[in-house]
Amino acid sequence: MHTDHHIYMTIALEEAQRAADEDEIPVGAVIVSGNEVIARNHNKTRQCSDPTAHAEMLAIKDAAAFLRNERLIGCSMYVTKEPCAMCAGAIVHARIETLVIGTKDYRFGACGTVLTVCGNTQLNHVPRIVWGVDEEGCKKILQDFFSTLRGK
Repeated sequence: MHTDHHIYMTIALEEAQRAADEDEIPVGAVIVSGNEVIARNHNKTRQCSDPTAHAEMLAIKDAAAFLRNERLIGCSMYVTKEPCAMCAGAIVHARIETLVIGTKDYRFGACGTVLTVCGNTQLNHVPRIVWGVDEEGCKKILQDFFSTLRGK
């Protein structure tokens, strides 16, 4: 496995921790162009009162603004949890080249687990998908968050 994957997933996990600290579902996303992080964000749906304020959507918006282009050609996205259908659709539309996913989402995952948006060869763009980078850490932050939430 490419060592850089761990470096960038560590940054995505930092973003997920920020989300947890803000009482948001702990998901973090990072977008890399070349070897440069051009966007990083985390879930903000509650604080923004916006169901579209997922880590992936916010990172895509930031990266597109940084590049001044709606197409993120040659970019890689690192995300701690498998994207939902909305985010997977945005990843396809943005033409993200590589999608690196920490852990599967067995309820909403749209990269092959529940639905197949990313990875669907009928669509005009199919990102390369790398699974399981820092999977245990990505699972643990989610499990800890929901365990604490259930305990409240």
